[in-house]
Amino acid sequence: MIFEQVATGGCQSYLVGCPDTRGAVLIDPEVRQIDRYLGLASKEGLRIRYIVDSHTHADHFSAARDMGRRLDVPVVTHRLSAAPYADLRLEDGEMLICGGIKLKAMHTPGHTRDSMCLVTADRVFTGDTLLIGGTGRTDLPTGDPDELYDSLFGNLLKLDPKLMVFPAHDYKGRSHSTIGDELADNPRLQKRDRAEFVDMMRHLDLSAPTHLTEALRTNMNGGKTVTQLLAEAAAMVAFVSLEELAAKVERGSDPGMVILDVREKDAYLAGHIPGARHLPRGQLELRVNDEFKDPTVRILTCCEFGRISTLAAATLRTLGFPRAAALDGGIKMWREQGLPLVAESAS
Repeated sequence: MIFEQVATGGCQSYLVGCPDTRGAVLIDPEVRQIDRYLGLASKEGLRIRYIVDSHTHADHFSAARDMGRRLDVPVVTHRLSAAPYADLRLEDGEMLICGGIKLKAMHTPGHTRDSMCLVTADRVFTGDTLLIGGTGRTDLPTGDPDELYDSLFGNLLKLDPKLMVFPAHDYKGRSHSTIGDELADNPRLQKRDRAEFVDMMRHLDLSAPTHLTEALRTNMNGGKTVTQLLAEAAAMVAFVSLEELAAKVERGSDPGMVILDVREKDAYLAGHIPGARHLPRGQLELRVNDEFKDPTVRILTCCEFGRISTLAAATLRTLGFPRAAALDGGIKMWREQGLPLVAESAS
């Protein structure tokens, strides 16, 4: 087996390849590592045949949809996954076969209802069902401590104690464990009475994952993250530096360029770049035809931090203003550098 483990913070993903056919399976990919997965596959001479999510992730953004589309290969989940972009939904006991690699799906609900582990000859990819020294939490959407107890003690922990355990998360830099080691040393697995285990899981009092709402929204429904939207917008537009704009402002107004402040009115009035016009981002699409009669005009968007202005410039280009650009940075940085601002009173 060709095997690569990729850590992203505490998130773990795995590239598993067949040395004979050079086919590979990518398990639990994280969106920030797409180029790395492709680079590893290329380095090893592998062609990724399947993209697998072991469950609906609530604490990171899955790359399964994007990689499935990019590589034109199936995205694999358990049958109960809500992801609309899943192409192949496995039942308990079904296998993925990729050359000499066989991955058997074991449905292990509890952390989520669609959780599954993938069992091979010498290892098991446990998702968030079983972690090194812990288990997946059961207090997030579709979690159930009773189901987790059955999944662990009724199924997963009955596997060969020598099987290596590769979870979807580990925050202490550990690469793997074994079923036997977890049975012996995992504190949560010492609660082998159902009632005690369920009570323990219900009273863990864990904080919610940082990106819970956005992760569930994107992973369950196939939506885009804010980071993705910003990256796509940035790829569409050109940028102007603060220094370049400051030089233009110092020389006087540039008749060939409109500085467009897309913040809300109170922020604009409190202090804007000299000569800037105001059009809030929320009204851009509705007012742009009245504000800009000439589609060839050069428009430079600006906002407080430089993110909304990037989205606004991309929108303007989509609407047919091909010379729209965004300020690299924002009014906050402009202000901190002591560059001129004009304040106005509300009328």
